[in-house]
Amino acid sequence: MAKQLEKSQWRAYFDRMSRALVGKRAEIEVASLKLGDQIEAEWLPLLGISYDPKDDIIEIALEGVDHLIPKPREVYVEENGLELSSLEVIDAEGTHQIIVLKDPMMLPAPAQSTAKAS
Repeated sequence: MAKQLEKSQWRAYFDRMSRALVGKRAEIEVASLKLGDQIEAEWLPLLGISYDPKDDIIEIALEGVDHLIPKPREVYVEENGLELSSLEVIDAEGTHQIIVLKDPMMLPAPAQSTAKAS
């Protein structure tokens, strides 16, 4: 179940979570009545999440994508144990930005060739 964060908690929460989330993959979905549902980014490596109270903006930094959410109004987080699994940010225009996080797929180690070169 998602819990709402108070605005006074945003900066410290994202600073703390950002360090723990390095290496995760993120998908960003943007949903509004005006735009419909759109995927902004699909499972890119997460570089960090931050809130700048001076400019009133949340930044989701992914590899190759810098997703900015100006004038956020509400932030909801869903945690799995102590790990952040998703967050939803609702901006001043009522647009929902849904960020889902997951661990990267672990590929099996390459098979060792047993044949010897002659």
